[in-house]
Amino acid sequence: MHTVAVIGAGKIGELVLSGLLRAGWPADRLLATTRRQARAEELATRYGIRVVDNLTAVSEADVLAIAVKPQDAGSLLDEVGPKVPAEKLVISLCAGLPTSFFARRLPEGTPVVRVMTNTPALVDEAMTAISAGEHATDEHLALAEEMFSPLGRTLRLPESQQDAVTALSGSGPAYFYYLVEAMTDAGILLGLPRQIAHDLIVQTAIGSAIMLRDSGEHPVKLREAVTSPAGTTISAVRELENHGVRAAMLAALEAARDRARELAEQNS
Repeated sequence: MHTVAVIGAGKIGELVLSGLLRAGWPADRLLATTRRQARAEELATRYGIRVVDNLTAVSEADVLAIAVKPQDAGSLLDEVGPKVPAEKLVISLCAGLPTSFFARRLPEGTPVVRVMTNTPALVDEAMTAISAGEHATDEHLALAEEMFSPLGRTLRLPESQQDAVTALSGSGPAYFYYLVEAMTDAGILLGLPRQIAHDLIVQTAIGSAIMLRDSGEHPVKLREAVTSPAGTTISAVRELENHGVRAAMLAALEAARDRARELAEQNS
């Protein structure tokens, strides 16, 4: 069993730690680093893991999962990069940063795998995309999958598609929460108590998602099954089209993709 160090155990880093523990990863094979002592004590108490400094993590771990904010990655690598053995696997969870960013700051030949997961990892329903850097092999990708598959579903894809993944599934949960918030307000406007509106929408979302996943049907076909001629649903869909909801979603995802690219440029 490999020893994994999560460097920068904030929200995403903690998702990884808690998911590995739920999957049966031994606590004595997990390390974490954090800037604040209070946070270190919180993680150690909650998960029974060792919280160490960055250089200790680099020295003792087999896998370094870097989960700091993109703007902090450069200074972190300035600190630890020269100490990283070239055979040690580095996993980047830094949104927007390409593996080349790490390769330039690590010893020649260091394998880097880029990972984008999302917050449903908290309930083991994450969508995690995994991409190999220049020196990462199938064995390195398999190890990354071993770490992240307990958190939900994983897939491998070319790194050139990672900015799109960041926009679509990395940020995706926020779009659904935004939609549920808007539909809840609509339910209240239509005369329902807030909790009832919330329960109706959440269960509808869960059921619809499972049908999308398990039926194999195209979403258009599933939508048409609910949309009868001159009925209530088509009236609602017409208003969504009139207000440009589809176009707004396309523009929103492009904006998220472009911001991921900006982060890479700003931190290059």
